[in-house]
Amino acid sequence: MGARPEATTAGEDDAALMARIALGDERSFALLMDRHLSRAVSLALRVTGRRAIADEIAQEAFLRVWTRAADWQPTARVTTWLWRIVMNLSLDHMRKIRPGALDDVPEPVDPGENPEAATLRAALGRALDAALAGLPERQGQAVRLCLIDGFSQGEASAALDITEGALESLLVRARRALRASLAAYAPAEAS
Repeated sequence: MGARPEATTAGEDDAALMARIALGDERSFALLMDRHLSRAVSLALRVTGRRAIADEIAQEAFLRVWTRAADWQPTARVTTWLWRIVMNLSLDHMRKIRPGALDDVPEPVDPGENPEAATLRAALGRALDAALAGLPERQGQAVRLCLIDGFSQGEASAALDITEGALESLLVRARRALRASLAAYAPAEAS
């Protein structure tokens, strides 16, 4: 019987990779990072709004995975732990910066779109951004995770460290507030 090869296989689950990472296996770490880096960047980008910052946050999150792999408990999914790290780093970054004026960069206009439709679309986009920004922090996080980033309610509740029931409550309140904020943009009902 030969010794087990050191190379990791793409078929290994995240928990097996974490066990090997805790032992210093760089190949397992590289595979885990390949699997989850783009989603980590996307999550950080949704919170921070800046690609360069999101890239830095994702790098820092994976550095923490590498240095704290032995701290991970198999009672939680690896991705749940990773998304929590990314979310905490993103929120820490947002707390450090002072809110500034929204970028006044106009949205690119679709050459096939008429100017009136483009203006309406841009106004709706600004109204939606303002409505999302006006939500309480936890409601905004819930909306971004579930409705924008496509996280399941289980993943989102774990990332926010709340129960699924509490997450659903946040989403209900957020939808109600968004509906009220964007009522002027709703299509008129037929009489």
